[in-house]
Amino acid sequence: MSALDQKQTSEQVRPPSIGSRLADLVRFYAILADLESKVSAARRLAECSGRMDWPKRGLYFFFEDGEKRSDTGNGPRVVRVGTHALTVGSGTKLWTRLSQHKGQSNGGGNHRGSIFRLIVGTALINKNGLNFPTWGIGNNADKAVRSGEVDLERQVSEVIGNMRFLWLSIEDEPGPESRRRYVEKNLIALLSNYDKQPLDPPSTTWLGHFCNRERVRKSGLWNQNHVEETYNPTFLDDLEHLVAGLKKVA
Repeated sequence: MSALDQKQTSEQVRPPSIGSRLADLVRFYAILADLESKVSAARRLAECSGRMDWPKRGLYFFFEDGEKRSDTGNGPRVVRVGTHALTVGSGTKLWTRLSQHKGQSNGGGNHRGSIFRLIVGTALINKNGLNFPTWGIGNNADKAVRSGEVDLERQVSEVIGNMRFLWLSIEDEPGPESRRRYVEKNLIALLSNYDKQPLDPPSTTWLGHFCNRERVRKSGLWNQNHVEETYNPTFLDDLEHLVAGLKKVA
């Protein structure tokens, strides 16, 4: 267990009440509004490229058209939180990870390199009655298998590419002591409705309802890890400090 996890265990004894979780969610979205006022308006992933100025490492927050908050005020709700390079020695950069989710310039992609793409693909299969029996099978696939999956990869690229996102630069080193890891896991646990009284629940038409992963359906997020965990409210102090330290983009 890392020092950050030990800190969380010692400070957080019991799950937050519904009232305190609501207050923490309101606080989080206020921090996110401050972030957006400093970096730029949320961008659609399809409109982004590696030629833009990206930090080396950071967190990202995705929004989805039609997914609105209902308990914490007006505005879009976060549907996915993510980061990258958490393994010691990993050199993956923020844009590298985002581009894996986005897919290729021809509209294709590789869902075996992006769990986000994989789970969105399962939802499209179930919603539209599609037949892609090799989807999600194995960590690698030969050319023939990938060719048979191209149509669905393109549909996934369209769905994810249409999502807007914000990002927060956190230039720390990969590993169990990563600040990004600490904030990410706590934030997912805060946003997740998994086995909790729902707050800012997904709309009835949210694509995630068709996902084959229970944790996605019950959490209301395109996330699987940490959705069932208890968060430490003090992580918001860390997040607020990170955002407060940013310089506003001219």
